[in-house]
Amino acid sequence: MNRSNMTGKIMSKTIYISGRIFIIASLLLLSACADPNYSKVPLTLTTIAPEAPPAQKLEPYKVQIGDVLDVNLYLNPELNETVTVRPDGMISTKIIEDLYVYNKTPSQITSMLKRDYKRILRDPAMTTVIRSFAPIRIYVSGEVVTPGEYLVVGQPLTLTQAIARAGGIKNSGMQDKVLILRRGAGEEEKVFVADYYAATQGADPGKDARLAPSDVVFVPKTGTALGYVKYQQNFQQFVNPATSVGAAYNIH
Repeated sequence: MNRSNMTGKIMSKTIYISGRIFIIASLLLLSACADPNYSKVPLTLTTIAPEAPPAQKLEPYKVQIGDVLDVNLYLNPELNETVTVRPDGMISTKIIEDLYVYNKTPSQITSMLKRDYKRILRDPAMTTVIRSFAPIRIYVSGEVVTPGEYLVVGQPLTLTQAIARAGGIKNSGMQDKVLILRRGAGEEEKVFVADYYAATQGADPGKDARLAPSDVVFVPKTGTALGYVKYQQNFQQFVNPATSVGAAYNIH
C-alpha cells in the first residue's frame, strides 16, 4: 500500500469518527436542553379515588346541523312531529316551511315556533326537545401519525384530545405552533395558533384549546423538516447515489 492511499484511508476514518463524535455530542446537548421542567405540576393523589372537578355552569346547548328535534304541542297532538336540521340550518314543519334554527338553543327555537304558530292557534302550548345529536366532526392533518376525520357526540374535542385521536405528533411536526382553521358564519375562514407543547407539559394546561365543530387542526413541519423536503425536491432526487455527498467519505 503506497503512502498516499494510507493517508487517504486515515483521513477518511478521521472524518467518519469526527462526524460520529459531533452527532453524539449534538444529541447529548439537545437532550439536555429539551429536558422538560415539571416542578410546577402538583403531585397526583394516591390515597383516594380520582374525580374530575365538576363544571360550575355549562353553556346552553345550541342546535347543530343534523340534530333531530321533536316539536310537541300539548293541546294539539296532531301537529306533533320530528324534524331534522338541514345543511342550510333550517327546519320545516307542517305549519312553517323554513325556520332558521342553527346555533339556537331549544328554548329559542320554541319561542320562534310559538310566534309563527300563533297564525293558526290562539295560544300554542309547545316545546322543542332534542331527540338525537348529530356527531361533531373534527379534522386533523399535517405531521400526525394518522390524519383524518374524527367524530364525537356531545362536547367538541380539545386540541390535545384531537391530536391523541390522530396518534400524536411526528418528530417532524411543530408542537408550539399548531394551526386551527375555523370556518365561521358566511363561510369566513379564520386561522388560530395553538401551543400544543405548552399544553402537554403540565405547567400551562390552559393552552389546551377547546375546538369548534368542523375545525381543522393542522400540524406544520418544523423548519428542519421543511429544509429536508426542499433538499429532496431540489437536489437529492437529481443526484447519482454513486456520487452523492455520503459517498465522498469513502475516499482512498
